[in-house]
Amino acid sequence: MKVSKRIKAIKASVDTKKEYRLQEAIDILKTNSKVKFVETLEVAMRLGVDPRHADQMIRGSVVLPHGTGKTRKVLVITKGENIQKALDAGADWAGFEEYIEKIKGGWFEMDVIVATPDTMAELGKIGKMLGPKGLMPNPKSGTVTTDVVKAVKDVKAGKIEFRVDKTGIIHAGVGKLNFETEKLVENAKTLISTIIKLKPTSAKGQYVKSVFVSSTMGPGLKVAKEDIA
Repeated sequence: MKVSKRIKAIKASVDTKKEYRLQEAIDILKTNSKVKFVETLEVAMRLGVDPRHADQMIRGSVVLPHGTGKTRKVLVITKGENIQKALDAGADWAGFEEYIEKIKGGWFEMDVIVATPDTMAELGKIGKMLGPKGLMPNPKSGTVTTDVVKAVKDVKAGKIEFRVDKTGIIHAGVGKLNFETEKLVENAKTLISTIIKLKPTSAKGQYVKSVFVSSTMGPGLKVAKEDIA
């Protein structure tokens, strides 16, 4: 398989076996970013959990202090006065039956769906359409709530959701590579500390086995233990 000049240059300038302090790793990724779009900084945490057990299924959400650099479109499934409250808070769409029908017809322009509890019975009927796209609201991620104003503002401010995969790894984007390095460091540390706080009591042995940062098209760099806390 032919290796591009860009990949050869990255391999020559990066020691993928070394552990890097978070700030240094991010600066290296920035220096090596030669693509024609702004890459996302991604964090991958390998955890010592068994996701097959319900009590070790790590999932949740966190509001990144400096946002994600993305404008996320929010649909709020709700009724009554909450519709206007959601729109006033910045939701792109808000309503009930009409949006459920649109989704049934194949409409998926939204990035996040927030729902109030009184709509979940109907929303659950299209769960098989929403689940595979990662759009099904969930109380653990704060997207099933009676406080639609806070939920919408959190998403618009940079709230992200995360969930451990079947191999015990959590992947999440924590900002665009053109952010100031200090802001990316703070975003990454906020995610890492949030996941550490979710350690289940049933998890035995080492909880955080490794943390890597990478850019969309860049290498994965291992984060030093000093920055995992």
